[in-house]
Amino acid sequence: MPLFELVIALLLVGAVLSAWARHISVPYPALLALAGAGLALLPRMPGVMLDPELALALFVAPVLLDAAFDSSPRDLKRHWRAVVGLAVAAVGVTIAAVAAVAHLCAPGLPWPAAIALGAIVAPPDAAAATAVLKQMRPPHRLLVILEGESLFNDASALLVYRLAVVAAVAGTFSPWSALPLLAVVSLGSVLAGAVLSRLLLFVIGRVRDVATSVIIQFVTTFAVWILAERLRLSGIITIVTFAILTARSSPASMPARLRIPSYAVWEVAVFVLNVLAFILVGLQLRPILQRLDRPQLLDYLATAAAVCAVVIVVRMVWALAYALAERWPRRHPAHPRLAQRDSLRSAIAIGWSGMRGIVTLAAGLALPAAFPGRDRVLFTAFCVVLVTLVLQGGTLAPLMRLLRLEDDGAIENEIQRARAETARAGLEALQATGKNGMTALLARRYEARLRRADRLTPAAAGEADDGPVYADALRRAYEAERRKLIELRASGVIGDDAFHRVEEELDWADMHAQAQQSTG
Repeated sequence: MPLFELVIALLLVGAVLSAWARHISVPYPALLALAGAGLALLPRMPGVMLDPELALALFVAPVLLDAAFDSSPRDLKRHWRAVVGLAVAAVGVTIAAVAAVAHLCAPGLPWPAAIALGAIVAPPDAAAATAVLKQMRPPHRLLVILEGESLFNDASALLVYRLAVVAAVAGTFSPWSALPLLAVVSLGSVLAGAVLSRLLLFVIGRVRDVATSVIIQFVTTFAVWILAERLRLSGIITIVTFAILTARSSPASMPARLRIPSYAVWEVAVFVLNVLAFILVGLQLRPILQRLDRPQLLDYLATAAAVCAVVIVVRMVWALAYALAERWPRRHPAHPRLAQRDSLRSAIAIGWSGMRGIVTLAAGLALPAAFPGRDRVLFTAFCVVLVTLVLQGGTLAPLMRLLRLEDDGAIENEIQRARAETARAGLEALQATGKNGMTALLARRYEARLRRADRLTPAAAGEADDGPVYADALRRAYEAERRKLIELRASGVIGDDAFHRVEEELDWADMHAQAQQSTG
């Protein structure tokens, strides 16, 4: 079957699997992993070898930007100890443990290659875990830690990965000479991300066409990565810095009619990249399996099984040890046993949410053809992705029901406050213009919204729809609401999760007002 037809067919299969995954409450990459494994076993499949330099840029750059754009610096600051512990310390321990076990199982595997394998399988994919967890409505703290970990563990793991790959290919490596260079590269990457963010905001603020805006966003994402790599900087740190700073400023410069389709396109793009990653890994595993005789296959499976056990056990032990260490000196004064029990239940959930995904696949695909032990490393990496997604992803929902970790209502409270404050700002903007026939109707509408947001009266049923007569005044009120919403996030009153929820509501309301004005 021609490759193009295969890709189109598998994209359709991926869409069906995604819908089924939501129905059975498992992360859709788990079903994609099974499809990729099946693809590797099918006969007459075409062989594909992706350019190693293209793999990370194609798969990691958009996924990292999408995750970093939605991250909340305020919430990350509150839980920075847990995030740093998982993203840096736990990743380092995992890399060391995997390297030791891999070298023990395959003594012929060079140490740099074993370390590279550890770096490939170390970073979990929070998107797979949160896809299930958000349906279970866990405490907000749990989601913040997992999403923050996923954002920064990619950077720490892939930095080690790059150093290990260079050492494995070159045959020599000096860690002491690399440390100063690593510090300079990290600082330069942060500065480059900040400068490029300002440049994008300058350009995107002058674009009013949807297609042009979306294309500029994607081109800029890949351009940031490629430019960072050409300058010998870290594409990962540059992308993360670029996305976080852009997310803080873009709401004021990008209109709703551009933001709504942009978010939809990004969601589809990340899904397509996940499908393509599993397709490409499946196609690359097939020739590897064909080259292996039975004893070699058993040897590869033994290494993969040992590494899978290590990554699962190390993460669980780290999460439990951190929870115990955190609670020991600071027990809850009134209910110490209850506080420690909740902490341990959260640690179990975090420890079992270590599914590996697209970053692990992309790093495996990016290994050079001459990399020592490449077949074993790629085979082991895919097995880790398959086992963690199917085993942990398939059992995460029942585990969450067993642990009974419930939503603490933090985000809903912030959303309620943001709705009230933005409605008050819109009402004040209307009242400042003086009440004529047009603004009086709008003022009554805003007063009703404010009462509902403050929960003073029940929501009125069957409110009259806004007509084109006052659409322009309504849009001006929305501008005041948007300024207030941005101010609430900037001051730390609300986090990014509440911000994006209310921003989406304002965007759709703004689009509705524009449509009425155009038909008036």
